[in-house]
Amino acid sequence: MLKFAWLLIAAITLYGGPVAADADAGPDAGAGAKHKVRLMANTSPPYADKKLAGEGLALELVRHIFARTDYVPEITIENWSRAVEGARLGVYDGLAAAWYSEARNQDLEFSEPYLNSRLIILKLRSSPGNYRSLQDLSGARLGVRADYAYGVDFTAIPNLTLVEENHLIQLLLKLQDGSVDFVIGDRRTIIMELNAYMKDNLNQFTVLDIPLPDVQRHVAASRDLAGHEALIEAFNRALAETLKDGSLQAIISKWDGSLGDFSQ
Repeated sequence: MLKFAWLLIAAITLYGGPVAADADAGPDAGAGAKHKVRLMANTSPPYADKKLAGEGLALELVRHIFARTDYVPEITIENWSRAVEGARLGVYDGLAAAWYSEARNQDLEFSEPYLNSRLIILKLRSSPGNYRSLQDLSGARLGVRADYAYGVDFTAIPNLTLVEENHLIQLLLKLQDGSVDFVIGDRRTIIMELNAYMKDNLNQFTVLDIPLPDVQRHVAASRDLAGHEALIEAFNRALAETLKDGSLQAIISKWDGSLGDFSQ
């Protein structure tokens, strides 16, 4: 019943009518033809945002890579929880910019990573304390984005309270007004959001000197999708080409140079 509801929502909200016949053919139907791939991404500047040039860094990279394949990505930007669930159920073909987790891997086939990102933890500069490890966050309130796979075992931190929001700016405002003690997030996203919404207050924030794992973005195809292995293999081959010729890094460098400043 849940999957039927998702199918109905997808057909109405994304297409406004019946899904095109070639979208149902599967990505392995017909050698040499261009095949539509319905991908979803969540609003997360600078990676995916309808207001940004090329709809963001991650989506520009994904389209650049797919341009060297027989697949044409049709990317819808959605709420993250809805995007993950839609891909997991096979309502959409996959995700355009997903962080890997073992749980997601049960339902999704992940590509090789096409973009590395650094996680940071932010606090108010005026807040006292010396934090050198995740264990030092014991008893604190940590702002996190809902349904994100940070690759950090938060359960290992005693008495840590996770405060969830859908958007990073909500967490940054909570940090500013004292509703949370720390915010964890992607460095590029934090820099962009601070410069966009809190540029006059950048000096209020500082980054903890706590080592965190890098996170990587992947294309992830639903395992219910016919030909999902071929789709991921084609993406990986094209990704290797763009890494070799430097075109992928050129796009990343262009975006990194435009994000704004943040003195930590």
